[in-house]
Amino acid sequence: MKKLAKDIRKNWVLYAFLIPALSYIILFCYAPMYGIQIAFKDFKISSGIAGSEWVGFKWFERFFSSPRSWTMIKNTLRISLYELLLGFPLPIILALILHNIRNQNWKRFAQTITYLPYFISTVVLVSMLSLFLSPRSGIINTIFKIFGGSGDVYFMGKANYFPHVYVLSSIWQNTGWNSIMYLAALSSVDPTLHEAAEIDGANRFRRVLHVDLPCIVPTIIIMLILKSGTIMSVGYEKAFLMQNNLNLATSEIISTYAYKIGLEQQMYSLSAAVSLFNNIINFLILTFVNKMSKKVSDTSLW
Repeated sequence: MKKLAKDIRKNWVLYAFLIPALSYIILFCYAPMYGIQIAFKDFKISSGIAGSEWVGFKWFERFFSSPRSWTMIKNTLRISLYELLLGFPLPIILALILHNIRNQNWKRFAQTITYLPYFISTVVLVSMLSLFLSPRSGIINTIFKIFGGSGDVYFMGKANYFPHVYVLSSIWQNTGWNSIMYLAALSSVDPTLHEAAEIDGANRFRRVLHVDLPCIVPTIIIMLILKSGTIMSVGYEKAFLMQNNLNLATSEIISTYAYKIGLEQQMYSLSAAVSLFNNIINFLILTFVNKMSKKVSDTSLW
């Protein structure tokens, strides 16, 4: 503690730069945690948080006793694991490809094209999906019709298509942006390693496989640990906008359910209980994956 105090006195200007970030975290991340207690109360706006009656685990029991709860958990896990398995390796592959493009003009063009979808808002993206996948005038159905398909498939209205549409559109939107971290890691690879491998007769593919990839493994592991901590947190905005009565069987996830019962039905305590359960599961998964990573690869967050 004395060493820290001495370091702060010596480098107080640098520590001063931490004040805005720490203030933001305390104000918007830790202070709102006071409201978690409404998950264990029969919260009423008129009574306030402190004045509402304690009911223990009533809202958790109500959630788990509902037959819909396990369906929502299954839908959340299905979409999240699908996106993790398919979407996590693609930014790594894209970064390796972009890093090895020698023509700088083509490299910049490819980076721009792959980054652009990330800046499309969720509302616009869902509108684009509705247009492209329209059973009457959508480009996808038009292409299918050219190749002998029926051309009238309502992708947005079929429950079994929802996970595929959700995940594939997310991959298209985020792959380019997610590759930036790996490109930054690749830029720090020692060029002498490539020179030594080239002298040994390694072609470009082997240099990527045995030089580039091993050098960014720590970054890949850290990103995988961080991603595992959001397995239960599929964003509600996109799922909510894509929902309709026809695909509700697979599109109703925990986050959309918490949003609906909290803001539409004003059942704040139940919504808080569902969200708290969601975050606890994420924390447990994050801790487990971090521990396993530390044991297997000696790379971890803490």
